[in-house]
Amino acid sequence: MTDLSGRICLITGATRGIGRATAEALAKSGAHVLLHGRDSASVGAVCREMVRYGQVTGVVGDLSSLAAVRKLASEVAAQHPRLDVLVNNAGTSSPRLVKTTDGYERTFAVNHLAPFLLTNLLLDKLKAGKAARVVTVSSMAHRGGVLDFDDLNWEKRKYSGLGAYGASKLANILFTLELAGRLAGSGVTANSLHPGVVATNIFGTMGVLGKAFAVLFRPFMLSPANGAKTSIYLASSPEVANITGKFFDKCREVPPTPAAQDAAAAKRLWEISAKLTGLAR
Repeated sequence: MTDLSGRICLITGATRGIGRATAEALAKSGAHVLLHGRDSASVGAVCREMVRYGQVTGVVGDLSSLAAVRKLASEVAAQHPRLDVLVNNAGTSSPRLVKTTDGYERTFAVNHLAPFLLTNLLLDKLKAGKAARVVTVSSMAHRGGVLDFDDLNWEKRKYSGLGAYGASKLANILFTLELAGRLAGSGVTANSLHPGVVATNIFGTMGVLGKAFAVLFRPFMLSPANGAKTSIYLASSPEVANITGKFFDKCREVPPTPAAQDAAAAKRLWEISAKLTGLAR
């Protein structure tokens, strides 16, 4: 694996699953890993376990809260002169409609608004990095996703947990597409990926269907370590140093759906997200 000595890498949702496997691999490669989680107890426990692999620092923040995302970004920016890799890995889903303290549908808030805001707040630190990279974990679930710009909060439609998850994963790819365009010439790249069908806790949050799927197909699912391979590849491989705005699966560039390549939709989502997160002022 590429030597990442001296690089500073922030991985969200890194206390378990794909995020933890990604953090472990980057730490072993010499990077200073900023390991994010929702609560200090779990973050501390994982950091104590992972310190044997390299330099690991815990950072805490509930990504369902925009105020917490702002605090997280502020703390990272204050403590580090630059950021070389940002892996937007954290994700969630819900079988029922749940609103955040900010009043947004939780899956959309955590999976899209949080990485959108966090990335934007850390752009100066990323631009100060060594050919920095933004890696956002999406999913092939985007194929079934539909972004209803008139009802992103699911207040006019019957709620679908799988539908909301798919829409948030579509948003991840569109965000990456627009971000890459805005960062052109800055030296910072942005790519998204499908990690594979991985045996993580995400299926347990998808209701009865999700749990049934996990039970039936667990023997065929990837381990978190295997699911992290594409995230690690995009975060570290020299092969993708100059590639940006693309979608990857199994460490290869693949085309997402036409909906995920819609530049007008990507621009519209960015503008709406900026207003929802308070960036547009």
